[in-house]
Amino acid sequence: MKLLSFNMQYGFGADGVYDLGRAAQVIAAADIACLQEVDRHWSRSGFDDQPALLETLLPERYCVFGPGFDMDASQLVAGRVVNRRRQFGPMIVSRWPILWSRLHLLPLMAMIDPINTQTAALEACIMLPSGPLRVVSVHLAHVGVDERLAQIAALKAALVPVGPWSGQDDEHARNWTEGQSEPPCPAQMIWAGDFNCEPGSAEHSAITGAVPYHPGARYRGALVDAVAAKGVRLHSHEKVIGGHVRHRQLDHIFVDAAFVPRLGPVWADTLCPASDHFPLWAELDL
Repeated sequence: MKLLSFNMQYGFGADGVYDLGRAAQVIAAADIACLQEVDRHWSRSGFDDQPALLETLLPERYCVFGPGFDMDASQLVAGRVVNRRRQFGPMIVSRWPILWSRLHLLPLMAMIDPINTQTAALEACIMLPSGPLRVVSVHLAHVGVDERLAQIAALKAALVPVGPWSGQDDEHARNWTEGQSEPPCPAQMIWAGDFNCEPGSAEHSAITGAVPYHPGARYRGALVDAVAAKGVRLHSHEKVIGGHVRHRQLDHIFVDAAFVPRLGPVWADTLCPASDHFPLWAELDL
């Protein structure tokens, strides 16, 4: 299985050109893609409905979009309200059926400067040929450490191993279950996305379970950085700051410790021009 973590910067490449098709070509090479910064109805991207366009460009993929940011973009046309929302958030694209999904809005701190927008994590259970897999597409705040730590704590508390419903349906006339059995929700997870933090940071340690006085500690159910597990070094983001090119690893794939023995190559495509973030890839034998 090829897993992709890709902040697609609403279709704008490192060259500043808007080209959603270029991003779709990257996504098409993945079995499961965790995307961030997907737009719907923004002027910067031609008012495109990017989730719908990606579904059209990827006709053999299952898709789910979770708008964390949602504003009114409706218009009054000939006396009739045309409802439209200006949205922004994570998306998951899969070769296999997405059994269920849910959106987790992450804590947001009030700011004076700079701008701080609502971010979110999109959780999904995907039915692989080998069984269900829980995947989370994560986008943490870009502003500060304290906010990201609060977001990580909230996400950990929210990601309980219970699906969208549990128990026996005792209201058969309302048919809550549509004849389905209780949906699976594996305790083991994969988190992938733009975490806006680098290895060794407090946020990174909060996710992996490491603490300063036990840097090599391992915990049951802990998440492991796929890059670190393979012993490689890479960068997923390149930005010119003060005339100097700065390389950072802000995008990560964290896998349950039980998946580490099944982890294959992990790499970033640093030649890909489709975004200011490089696609981060991992192969897993799942």
